[in-house]
Amino acid sequence: MKKKPLILALALATQFGVQVWAQNPNPKKQVHQDRTFLQDYAIKNAGKLGTGNLFSLASDRNGVVQILEGNQLMKPFGGVFQQDGKIVSDRTYLPMKDKKVLAIDRYQDQLVYLDDEALFSNAWAGALFIKHTLSNPTAFAGGNNFTFLAAANNKLQLLQKDKAAYSFELPAGINVADIVFDAGQNLFWILSSTEIYSFSPANNALTKATTGDQLTSLAVNPGKNQLVVGTKNGFFTYDLKAKKKSEINQKLPWTEITTVQADQDKVWFGTTMGAFSMDAAGEISYYYGDRWLPGEQVKDLIIQGNKTHVLTENGLGTIVFEEMTLAEKAEILDKQMRQHHIRHGFNASLELSEKGNLATGQLSDSDNDGLWTTMYLAGEGFRYAVTKDPEALQNVKESLLAMERLFTINSLVGFPSRSFERSGYIPQLSDPERWQHAKDPEWDWKSTTSSDEAIGHVFAFGVLAEVVEDPWVKAKSIELLDAMMTHIVKNDMYMIDFDGKPTLWGKWNPVYVNGFPTSVGDRKLNSSNITGMLQTAYHFTGKQMYKDKAFELMNKYGYLENMMRPMSGIGRSGDGSDDWAKMLSDGWNHSDDEMYYVGYWGLYRYAFDENLKAKYKASIVDHWEAERPEKEGLWNIFTALVQPENFDLEEAIWFLEKHPIDFIGWTTKNSHRKDIELMEPNFRNQLTKEVLSPSEVRIARHNANRFSLDGGNNGMTANSPGDIWLLPYWMGRYLEVIK
Repeated sequence: MKKKPLILALALATQFGVQVWAQNPNPKKQVHQDRTFLQDYAIKNAGKLGTGNLFSLASDRNGVVQILEGNQLMKPFGGVFQQDGKIVSDRTYLPMKDKKVLAIDRYQDQLVYLDDEALFSNAWAGALFIKHTLSNPTAFAGGNNFTFLAAANNKLQLLQKDKAAYSFELPAGINVADIVFDAGQNLFWILSSTEIYSFSPANNALTKATTGDQLTSLAVNPGKNQLVVGTKNGFFTYDLKAKKKSEINQKLPWTEITTVQADQDKVWFGTTMGAFSMDAAGEISYYYGDRWLPGEQVKDLIIQGNKTHVLTENGLGTIVFEEMTLAEKAEILDKQMRQHHIRHGFNASLELSEKGNLATGQLSDSDNDGLWTTMYLAGEGFRYAVTKDPEALQNVKESLLAMERLFTINSLVGFPSRSFERSGYIPQLSDPERWQHAKDPEWDWKSTTSSDEAIGHVFAFGVLAEVVEDPWVKAKSIELLDAMMTHIVKNDMYMIDFDGKPTLWGKWNPVYVNGFPTSVGDRKLNSSNITGMLQTAYHFTGKQMYKDKAFELMNKYGYLENMMRPMSGIGRSGDGSDDWAKMLSDGWNHSDDEMYYVGYWGLYRYAFDENLKAKYKASIVDHWEAERPEKEGLWNIFTALVQPENFDLEEAIWFLEKHPIDFIGWTTKNSHRKDIELMEPNFRNQLTKEVLSPSEVRIARHNANRFSLDGGNNGMTANSPGDIWLLPYWMGRYLEVIK
């Protein structure tokens, strides 16, 4: 089978693939066989439209899109993925300049126009030209055999070539808002704000079908043999066979509907707050905000093959559905990663000086350069283990050098810096308390390294030492792992900074850890993390001090008991606790989830014995049960580490398939939606009963609350896919739960 090209080639598809479960030697193990799915992304062309209400949108078989604003023909120009184009005047065909075009539509995949004199087209060698006598018509539709119905207010004409126009009208005051054609019944359907009529061109029969309030738009859904009728407060359907109207559906992202279009698979709705589609099963996909559309008030929309063009007050958003597999998506995101997000080997974000404009991007340092890079690094390690791709190995070595320099750029033995950068770099000047001068006057390094960084280091070093068959990578990973863990053990389970004091978060000493009430998550988290860290160090170095320290903490100081307490016991610290404990327990900490899970690799995989391994598994599964409502892709893939026969594989694949390929931090809003079920305030900050699709919420790392409804930063950051998407995908490939 010929391989379909990816986004830049725009080889686009029209249907979903089918889920197939792979044959596996272990029949209990869940495995996802990669399949084709439809990846959506947007192409935007910006341009302010006028304040009037007369807008039409149409396209032809060649992909030419035209916009009618008033009587002016416009077109999108220059827009590609992640690079906006603009709306310009369409001067393609000079004679159109003198036409007073009042409406445009697509007929037999060609553009057809209605002006103040005739209905005509430039297709079919210009042979289509039918005169009418309507005054300022605003709507028309094409039927069988080049039969058209046009309308002006309540007056209509049936137009056929070489035949006199047949004129008729609706009752006074009932003005036509929309016309659609039903090929199955050879009927035109006519919509006003309060009534729907059918008109048969075979016998010129006009029939009143049904009524409604504040009707705005109309579409024929041939798959269900019904009309879909948009209103200013929801939609209803009309069964064409039973001639029966449904109840109004208001459980929608937004109910003020401006336009409706249907094809065999979906019904699309334009609203005054974005667009949404609904499939045959009633599943909704919402397209709102700058990720998808240049504006929010939808004037018109059309479906063209694998594209949906959505016209808004600020221009045209084209939502493209491209057929790809997860492996192909990984190729796309790997290119994004390498082209935009590598800083000295670190996995970095781009800070944009212009909203959404990657050309204005500046690579920025982060407090968590080490953590984000270790997550990308582990993913590339898994990738190399699976594919033996030399490029993946090169990526591993490049980022591992950056991790090594975190240790060597400062004078503290075994202490990893948060980050480093050339001296005099502007962010250092704005954050002077964390930046220290290196011995080399050309460089500065960032201090105050946290426990987030430490557990990330151990995760990545363990993965690389185990799975990457390269002598230098293995040796360097073990060397850095040993150096950091020696620093921690010899400093009484603290990370000691340049000032000789423990960093704010780098604390695993029993006095600190057990100083928290058992309900405070840090007591369980720090116990879990340090145990996994010590196990990993012992596994790869064989140094007895790591094993002895781990058992001392577990048995003498209760760290094993801390770990085994169920997640249901985590909550607020309560009366009598200090302010620090109260602050740490004012709500569920999703950064803690990230630290737990990257620590689970060393905790479970390098357990000292099978008895401990069984206990760790029970603790990990307990955590997973608490996390399941979030459908977090990485947490589900990590759970396959301990029980591949029972984890939420479908939800993990849902996360990977539904996640946008546009990682710009567009602002998203969902709190206004009428199709979501809100929950009462709770400790976990779960705002809705069901988590929304990754395509509908802000771009977020794994340490964020996936139930957040609103967020983003107005398109001023381009986030990295290295930790967000590539890590769970390649880990799934390595664990062979994704084939």
